[in-house]
Amino acid sequence: MLRIAGITPFSTVDWPGKLACVAFCAGCPWRCPYCQNHALWHADSASTDENELYALLEQRHGLLDGVVLSGGEPLAQPGVLEVAMRVRELGFMVGLHTCGAFPGRLHELLPYLDWVGLDVKAPWDSYDAIARPAGGVRPAEVIRPAGIGRSIGEDRPAGEVLPADVIRPSEGSASHTAGTDTAASNTGALVRESLDVLLASNVELEVRTTWHPRLLAVDDVARIGEELASRGVRTWAVQAYRHVGTTGELINETVFPSDVPAELPPLFEHFEFRRA
Repeated sequence: MLRIAGITPFSTVDWPGKLACVAFCAGCPWRCPYCQNHALWHADSASTDENELYALLEQRHGLLDGVVLSGGEPLAQPGVLEVAMRVRELGFMVGLHTCGAFPGRLHELLPYLDWVGLDVKAPWDSYDAIARPAGGVRPAEVIRPAGIGRSIGEDRPAGEVLPADVIRPSEGSASHTAGTDTAASNTGALVRESLDVLLASNVELEVRTTWHPRLLAVDDVARIGEELASRGVRTWAVQAYRHVGTTGELINETVFPSDVPAELPPLFEHFEFRRA
C-alpha cells in the first residue's frame, strides 16, 4: 500500500515538459525549514491510497504523459516500488521527486523511472543543518551572508545576528517520522549516494537547490554548483526561497538572479533560476 495525502489530476510544472498527474505521498524523515509540503511530514496525513490513483489513470489515457510521485518523501514507503510498476503497466511514464534520503530504495526503483527531480540542499558537510533529521533544528543564531538577500518589509544590515526566534523548532518529533532509519544518519552522505545512483543510470535527472540567504551563503551555492558539475550533473535549477506555504520558521527573505555567481550557469547544459 502507498499512503497518499492528495492527488493533483493535471500539472504542467512538476515534470518539465510533461503533462503529469501528481501523487503526494505522506511522511518524510526530514524537517527542512522551507518545505512547501510540511503538512505531509507525518504518515497520518494520508487520506487515500494507490487505488484512487489507478482509477484516475484509467480515465486519463491519451491525456497524461505520466505520474509524478511526490511528497512528503515517496521513497519513505516500501509500497512505492509496486505502485511505480503498476503505473508503467497502465501505460504511463513515472517521475519522482525525492530528497535523496533512501539511496537503496531509489536503486530498486530505477528500472521503472523515466525522470527524477533530486533536491541537493547544501554542501555535503553541512547538510544536517537544513535537512534536520528526526526533527532537529539549526542553531538559534543565524548570520545573514553579507551582500545578498532581500528582506520583505524590512531592511537589516548585512552580517547582523538575528534574534534566537528566527528559526524555531519545527512541530513534530521523530516518533511521527516516516523512514526513521535515516534519522540519525549523515544526511549529506545519503544524498550524495543517491546522486551517484542516478548519475550511473540512464534516468533523466534534474537537481534542484532551494536558496534562502540565511541558510546558504553565496560561497555555499558556488560549492554546490561546482560539486554537481564535477560529478557530471547536466541540469541544475536554483530555486529562490518562497515564504508562502512554509511553516513561517524562516524570515521572509529571498534571492534574485543577480545573486548567482556568474561562473556557475556555464557549468551546466541546462541551468535555470526559479524566482520566488
